[in-house]
Amino acid sequence: MRILITGASGLLGSNLALQLAGQHTVFGVSNRCTLQTNRFIVIQTDLLAPGAVESVLERTQPDWVIHCAALANLDACEANPQLASQLNSELPGKLANHVARGGARLVHISTDAVFDGVRGDYNEEDMPNPLSVYARSKLEGERAVAEANARAIIARVNLFGWSLTGNRSLAEFFFYNLIQGNPMRGFTDVFVCPLLANDIAEILVLMLKKGLEGIYHVVSPSSISKYEFGVLIANRFGLDKNLIAPCSINDAGLKAVRSPRLTLRSDKLTRALGSPPPTVYDGMERFYQLYCEGYPQYLRGLVKGEQLIG
Repeated sequence: MRILITGASGLLGSNLALQLAGQHTVFGVSNRCTLQTNRFIVIQTDLLAPGAVESVLERTQPDWVIHCAALANLDACEANPQLASQLNSELPGKLANHVARGGARLVHISTDAVFDGVRGDYNEEDMPNPLSVYARSKLEGERAVAEANARAIIARVNLFGWSLTGNRSLAEFFFYNLIQGNPMRGFTDVFVCPLLANDIAEILVLMLKKGLEGIYHVVSPSSISKYEFGVLIANRFGLDKNLIAPCSINDAGLKAVRSPRLTLRSDKLTRALGSPPPTVYDGMERFYQLYCEGYPQYLRGLVKGEQLIG
C-alpha cells in the first residue's frame, strides 16, 4: 500500500510513519520540522498553502491517507482561533474532498475532547459538546470530513507515546520530570482512556483493511486519572511517585477549559475488529519496552529543526 500521513512530525504521525514504513510505501508530510530519515519519504510543505493538498496527493498517489496534522495545543488554539479553524476544520474538509475524488481511503484523527466530560462513558452516538476552541474546531473538522467523504473513518483518540521532541505527550511530561527529580502535579479529577501511539497505528491499519467507515472511539477500554497515570509511569520505571502531588484541575489556572471525564466506550471498535484495544496497562508496558530499546533517542535523532505544528 501507498500511505500518506500528514503531521508526520507530530506524536501520532511520526510513530505511524515509522511503524508502517516496514510493510508499506509511506509518505510523511511535515510542515516546520525538518526530518532526516530513510525509513519513509518526507515531504516538507505547508498544507494550508494554495494548491498544496492537490500537489501532495498528485505526487504520492496514495491508497490510504491518515490525516494527523492539527493544531493540538489547547492554549495556542485559544490564542489563535482563526489558525485553529484553518488547520482543524477547513483543512480536513478540503483533504477529505480531494481524497474522495481520487478514490483513496481516509482516516481523519479527531479527539475525545469533542465531549464536555460531565457524564463520561460516551459512545459514538452521544451528542458532542465541545468546551474549548480546540475542541470546537476538531468537531467542525469531523463534520466537514463526514460531509465531504462518507467513506472516511473518523477516529477519536486519546494517546501517549514517545515523540520527536520529547515534550508532546503527558507520558513524557511525567517521565522526564520524574527522572530529573522535579516535583509536579497530577490531576485526580481528570479521567482519560489513553492508547499508546504505536498501538493506534496497528489498529488504524486493521480498520482500513476491514473497510470500516464512520466514527469510532479508538481508545483504551480502561480509564485512568491523570494523577494515576503519572504514578503508573513512576512505578513502571522505578521512579519516585511521591514527586507527583495530587491536585484538582480547578486549582491549575489553565487558560483553556478542559473536560474532566473523557471516558469513551470502545465497544463499537471491539465488535468491528473482533477483540478489544489494548488497556492503558498494556500500553505502558510497551512504552517501557520501547524506552529500553532506545526508541526515544532514535526519534530525537530524526529531528533537524524545531517543530511548532505537527
